[in-house]
Amino acid sequence: MWEETIKIDGPYNFDSVLDRHQPDPLKQVNLEQRSIRVPIFIDDRPHVVDVKAIGTIDQPAFHLSGKSEADKAALIQRIAEIFQWNVPLKRIHQYFQQTDLKEIFQTFIGTPLILDFDLFGSITKCIIHQQINMKFAYTLTEGFVKTFGFEIDGLWFNPQPETVATLTVEQLREIKMSGRKAEYIIGFAREIVDHGLDLEALKRESDEEIFHRLTKVRGIGKWTVENFLLFGLGRPNLFPMADIGIQNALKKLYQLERKPTNEEMAHYIKGWEPYLSYASLYLWRSIE
Repeated sequence: MWEETIKIDGPYNFDSVLDRHQPDPLKQVNLEQRSIRVPIFIDDRPHVVDVKAIGTIDQPAFHLSGKSEADKAALIQRIAEIFQWNVPLKRIHQYFQQTDLKEIFQTFIGTPLILDFDLFGSITKCIIHQQINMKFAYTLTEGFVKTFGFEIDGLWFNPQPETVATLTVEQLREIKMSGRKAEYIIGFAREIVDHGLDLEALKRESDEEIFHRLTKVRGIGKWTVENFLLFGLGRPNLFPMADIGIQNALKKLYQLERKPTNEEMAHYIKGWEPYLSYASLYLWRSIE
């Protein structure tokens, strides 16, 4: 058993992180204790890390604990990556004080861009969520994980590529997944297992290189890659113009009678680079 206390620079609103995870039935969140349990793989070894906030927005601090002392350093590094503790939110906040998003950034100060816990799970979740409502997306993802994943200390882990690559379409159809999505997810897993697609290695690639590589895989289009870049890898300068939530937030911000055109959006975002991902995140928050 190991424990560690981590202090980072503020502002950082961990309670907003917990609020966003709370609706997911696979996430173990305790709002009163300000804590969340995180499933992590280190060199294919599964671990559970408990993360508890013990600080404030201005002076953030966290208590971490886990069971594997041997992997402690790697686990802390991965937790810091997931929760983006090394990202200078104060600098980003100050940057947007000179833009049209000033008030939104003041209202939701310290909102971090949080990563999905697992890279393979990040993309399979996107495939599952394509073109269905959020309630059914959660139900379908929960069924997928609890049927083909595994549980440690009461916490569920996403099924890994080696498992998913051996599944049949019929097995996924049994949990109410469409045949096409089943084909996409199995095909994606086989791309990793049989053809050497290395998701960890993508961290070192440019956004353009990742788009080029992943869109070659059947069932993975622009929307899925943008989500992976944002919430799988934490890329800071993504602005998904086709996202309906973004469009509605801009409509509200600029008091438009209809959703903005691509040309209008291209004009708005000129002053928001190189932090377009944070502009996207705060715009989403403004209409939650």
